[in-house]
Amino acid sequence: MSDRTPPPTPTGLRRLLQPSSWPEARFVGDILRTETVGGGLLLFGAVVALVWANSPWSESYFRLGEFVPWPGGEALHLDLDLSHWAADGLLAIFFFVVGLELKREFVVGDLSNPRRAALPIVAAIGGMVAPALIYVAWTAGAGGEGLRGWAIPTATDIAFALAVLAVISSHLPLGLRAFLLTLAVVDDLFAITIIALFYTDDLNPLPLIATIVPILAFAFLVQRRKTWWWALIPLAAVAWTLMHASGVHATVAGVILGFTVPVLRRDREGVCLAEKLEHRWRPISAGFAVPVFAFFAAGVALRGADFGELVSDPIVLGVVTGLVVGKTVGILGFTYLFSRFTRAELDSDITWTDLLGVALLAGIGFTVSLLIGELAFGSGSEANDHVKAAVLTGSLTAAVLSSIVLIRRNRVYRRLREEETRDVDADGIPDIYQQPARET
Repeated sequence: MSDRTPPPTPTGLRRLLQPSSWPEARFVGDILRTETVGGGLLLFGAVVALVWANSPWSESYFRLGEFVPWPGGEALHLDLDLSHWAADGLLAIFFFVVGLELKREFVVGDLSNPRRAALPIVAAIGGMVAPALIYVAWTAGAGGEGLRGWAIPTATDIAFALAVLAVISSHLPLGLRAFLLTLAVVDDLFAITIIALFYTDDLNPLPLIATIVPILAFAFLVQRRKTWWWALIPLAAVAWTLMHASGVHATVAGVILGFTVPVLRRDREGVCLAEKLEHRWRPISAGFAVPVFAFFAAGVALRGADFGELVSDPIVLGVVTGLVVGKTVGILGFTYLFSRFTRAELDSDITWTDLLGVALLAGIGFTVSLLIGELAFGSGSEANDHVKAAVLTGSLTAAVLSSIVLIRRNRVYRRLREEETRDVDADGIPDIYQQPARET
């Protein structure tokens, strides 16, 4: 049996953050392993960028980012430098994987079950509203363009967060890990919507309408399980090019293409097509696309910077406090309110301190925060440099604080993970999933 669920709880008592079914637990585990490796590479790319940007050879770093490989692409706005190719091009791969993940979650994953979906959706909303309000509170009185960055502290970087868990050797229980992942998925959905609605300038309707043609052709092929790379990749490239020419951020094309891929399996299919493509493209996204973007986006020159001006900048204060305080208060507060209104309790093995650690961890808002910063203020602007410094400071602060909270419970987490992975009969399914279903 592949759909067994964990053991029952007392009758009538609803528990939050319980492990789900074995197939979902196995799928989440595969994703977390890939993203953890990707998070390490992301950190490496960011560190290299910071060191290079503040070294005696810093000029060569910035010249590299400004290099334009195809200067003749003005007609379709493809005369981009390398830093923009990383943000607009490589991140489209990241958002394609996000699209696959979102569709799977809403069709067969935790988000397909309203009872299980409610908590991460509510927590994600709190984790976006609170940081945005804190940012606006800091910047509203300053005037100028600062308010354009209101969405910067609303994102969660799951790869960075998982890398932190790996560094501190934390063995979070599966319920908490699944909650963090699902919350980040919902977070990504909101971030995509925000980018499409609020950070689209100079909309050109004709290319946007034309984008429908390659997207429909892509959908036609994948719905018929045709995975010819020589057809799908050119169609995706055309969709990306037209979306970029329309003025809508080109990464949105990646999400839409991901949504077209079927999730449900046909007879005799071992793995659904969405899961197959996700396994194929997630390592490329996590291992190459996101680290390269981090390399070009994280480099900010701090030598000679006026730190007094930096720490007093409302944009910096809004981003840092939004990530560290806003995320924590929003996620923890909305989760508490949810439990109060639904009269549900946390799973018996999970405490509010554990949830505090996860809420702090969600304050790591690296990749999408940097992207929104560039969209809000423009690459190379002083405001965007301040955003980079703020995102790095806020993310590192959240990482340190969450580590302090979670390390204290590491011994408990190791025991819980041993119980969750124990397989006495060696049938490949942990024992906790071979007991009668419990209410979730």
